[in-house]
Amino acid sequence: MIEPIGNQYIVARPVYSSNAFGEEHKKKDRYHKTFLDHLKLCCSCSTQKAKGIVLSLFPIISWLPAYRLKEWLLSDIVSGISTGLVAVLQGLAFALLVNISPVYGLYAAFFPGIVYFFLGTSRHISVGPFPIVSTMLGAVVSSMATDASTNTTQSSNSSAVDSSSLMNQKVMVAATVTVISGIIQLILGVLRIGFVVMYLSESLISGFTTAAAVHVFVSQLKFILQLTVPSHTDPFSLFKTLVSIFTQIGNTNVADLVTALIVLLIVFVAKEINQRFKDKLPVPIPIEFIVTVIAAGISYGCDFQTKFNVAVVGDMQGGFEAPVTPDMTIFASTIGDSFGIAIVAFAVAFSVASVYSLKHDYQLDGSQELIALGIGNILSGTFRGFAGSTALSRSAVQESTGGKTQIAGLISIVVVLIVIVGIGFLLEPLQKSVLAALALGNLKGMLMQFAEIGRLWKKDKYDCIIWIVTFIFAIVLGLGLGLAASVAFQLLTIVFRTQFPKCTTLANVGRSNIYKNRKDYFDMYEPEGVKIFRCPSPIYFANIRFFRQKLLDAVGFSPLRVLRKRNKAVKKIRKLQKQGLLQVTPKGVICTINTIKDSDEELDNNHIEELDQPINTTDLPFQIDWNGALPININVPRISLHSLILDFSAVSFLDVSSMRGLKKILQEFIRINVDVYIVGTDDDFTEKLTRCKFFDDEVQSSMVFLTIHDAVLHILMKKDYSTSKFNAIQEKEMKPDFTINTNGRLRKRDFQVPIETRFL
Repeated sequence: MIEPIGNQYIVARPVYSSNAFGEEHKKKDRYHKTFLDHLKLCCSCSTQKAKGIVLSLFPIISWLPAYRLKEWLLSDIVSGISTGLVAVLQGLAFALLVNISPVYGLYAAFFPGIVYFFLGTSRHISVGPFPIVSTMLGAVVSSMATDASTNTTQSSNSSAVDSSSLMNQKVMVAATVTVISGIIQLILGVLRIGFVVMYLSESLISGFTTAAAVHVFVSQLKFILQLTVPSHTDPFSLFKTLVSIFTQIGNTNVADLVTALIVLLIVFVAKEINQRFKDKLPVPIPIEFIVTVIAAGISYGCDFQTKFNVAVVGDMQGGFEAPVTPDMTIFASTIGDSFGIAIVAFAVAFSVASVYSLKHDYQLDGSQELIALGIGNILSGTFRGFAGSTALSRSAVQESTGGKTQIAGLISIVVVLIVIVGIGFLLEPLQKSVLAALALGNLKGMLMQFAEIGRLWKKDKYDCIIWIVTFIFAIVLGLGLGLAASVAFQLLTIVFRTQFPKCTTLANVGRSNIYKNRKDYFDMYEPEGVKIFRCPSPIYFANIRFFRQKLLDAVGFSPLRVLRKRNKAVKKIRKLQKQGLLQVTPKGVICTINTIKDSDEELDNNHIEELDQPINTTDLPFQIDWNGALPININVPRISLHSLILDFSAVSFLDVSSMRGLKKILQEFIRINVDVYIVGTDDDFTEKLTRCKFFDDEVQSSMVFLTIHDAVLHILMKKDYSTSKFNAIQEKEMKPDFTINTNGRLRKRDFQVPIETRFL
């Protein structure tokens, strides 16, 4: 019964152990579903389930009817135009990383976007080419196309390979790997493997995307400097690329470098203006469009290609090419690379999408993202495009320019379509260094995440360490292996946190029913002879020893050592009694000798198993008080602890290995007459202990109590009983009642003693 009085309350109820509560309040018999039940539910069909599946596969059905036309359309149009132009430029630039003609980058920017508009769950990412994925694909293309060219040369006995034939082979390899990667992503999505994104924490995603931004920056340097740098995808690839760049730094094309620096400066200034005056500007300045038009016009008018030997986009054929059938003859040799590309593409896309979903507060579906990316890559590869994900800077443009939904993505696709079928030829004189500079123009936001380290260190040191390690792994090992190593390290930190939990000793605050760390408050009350120990993590095979050591540190002694000392003492006393050297008198036990030698065979430490068994003193003519005076030269540690409470309210599970270790610990305390109580466990936890036969005649189920306060009150009542003048029958009939006084103090009501025993 609970009676509220102002901001206080009075609780009047019996003191409950787990067994007593179960006897008074009967549990329902619940049916627990089996694997077959779950299988039937999965295979069953209903209108509601079909509707849920359709909404899951086509998220557009959910968000499009709720589209706010007047509020969002203008922002989406402006964002879509800006993003579309960046998508065109990046498609051209990243196609160069794949070692194929730039026009195929437009296909890679077009087809995945169409699919993602209908199937994607993120509202802000722009799907299309990503430089790291393009670099990984470019390494495969270079290797496979070179092998194919060698075979062609040997079979035809010609001295040279036609350049157009070589380009066709490269396009075919890129398309085949893209289709295979898409199939892998689609299969993983259908199998609902997207749940693995649960293991990508916010700190890991932040560190990973920052490292990806660094990779993007390095990948574009060769276009800014116009240097010939081979593709590297193995560990330390970033450093190998930098070495290649710096060894050729003397061959830098100054015109390309100056153009890129000017473009970067203009873009940074315009972005800063857009950010600072976003509330005053009707629409953000479309700086990418302005820079592209001016740069292409100047390059064409001044003939930079001839005068300064700058690298330009070159021939841009209009329209689409016919779809192709993937070359399955290279399937076996590229399946490993395709799997790596599929995983990295998904990881990058989901990481960037997570950043914006957290910022704008909406949910993502990892499995649906895999399906959307997979189908998009299959379609892109079929039409000679190449594998895509999402570019960090392109998505930043879509979000920063006011994009609200994937309508902005649809408009950007329309822009790409216009360039493909109509005005692509206008970009032919555009310098490649301008493309690279525009690709880097929006990386400032990602690189600014370095400031996250300081904030994370203040919040949680483990999260800060995860960020740093993820960044280092992704930089050193590359994005693919770096992501895998980062996830493994993150899981390892979870093991560290649970393997070395911060155990505490609790005490009563203000003599209420609230128990806190005894080091944290002034008005703490700790019942004499009672120790309350709290473990805030699961107990399993890896931390049971740490749990034991922390418990021994809390109580201040080892029960096993005390038990052995007591057993040795009993053996000595029996030896003295047998030799007639001990006399029991009304005043106590008298020893008739002054010294006792410890060299007796009975006291040999080799009989360690015998010393660890419970003490049996029934054959002695007197009761030993282990905290009192003992016969001469018999030293046994004195302990003031009589009750130990283990707070397991934060222990979520206990495995079989640790269960045996825990039982051994409890037995050690029980064998030295320390009562042990387990409190705060849920019913499933207790039922598991029962199923595993944890309880027996020594470790009994009656030690389990509902709360710490129940156990403390039980101990206080038990202590009062042991010092009372009533006999055992009377004690059993008494019904003590403890309650909380209205001032928050602990109050013990009078014992309810049967009337016929009150005057005995």
